[in-house]
Amino acid sequence: MTARFRALFVHLFTATGAVFAMLAMLAAVDAKWDLMFVWLVVAFAVDGIDGPLARKYNVKTNAPEFDGVLLDLIIDYLTYVFIPAFALFKSGLMDGWTGWVAIILITFASALYFADTRMKTKDNSFSGFPGCWNMVVLVIFALEPNFWVSLALVSVLAVGMFLPLKFVHPVRTERWRMLTLPIALAWTFFAGWAAWVDFYPDSWAHWGLVLTSLYLVFAGIAQQLIPQR
Repeated sequence: MTARFRALFVHLFTATGAVFAMLAMLAAVDAKWDLMFVWLVVAFAVDGIDGPLARKYNVKTNAPEFDGVLLDLIIDYLTYVFIPAFALFKSGLMDGWTGWVAIILITFASALYFADTRMKTKDNSFSGFPGCWNMVVLVIFALEPNFWVSLALVSVLAVGMFLPLKFVHPVRTERWRMLTLPIALAWTFFAGWAAWVDFYPDSWAHWGLVLTSLYLVFAGIAQQLIPQR
């Protein structure tokens, strides 16, 4: 297998995220929220794998006719932002004007953030909340908090996209990676299981989602507060 073929294969693998996005959207239109999140979790897993593969097989050199970063951003906007926002609005978890505020904040702020050339820090973390609304909305579906709590969470995170706060990248942020990467994998497992059992209220996966989500949200901020030796 040539280096070019391997690089092209990585692009093809990344593009499967668009297929999973469509499958998730079709499920969302039919209000099959559990199936929608299963497809979004699959897309999330693809997104976690394709980056390391792209760097390993040097796609920028071996298959430069396709812009892997642009391809990734297009799919990420669908799976991280657009479809989760649609689900939050149509599910009834945020009724009336709160749902409108949520989808406007999520889609508008995320469009700006995804185009922001300053989104990455020197250590390959994210500057500001990285628009992982698929994760946020999945936790909201699992816990079903009061809509005021959901509105506050969405509002704080939307503003947090443009604050000088650090959010770790599970794969690329080297500091604490031995802890962060397993926790990110655990989050993916808990999310998939919660969706698979249709967000059964007493599922043990919900506690796992809460604990792993708290770490992923605050690990980068903790790194800012704790100097590296």
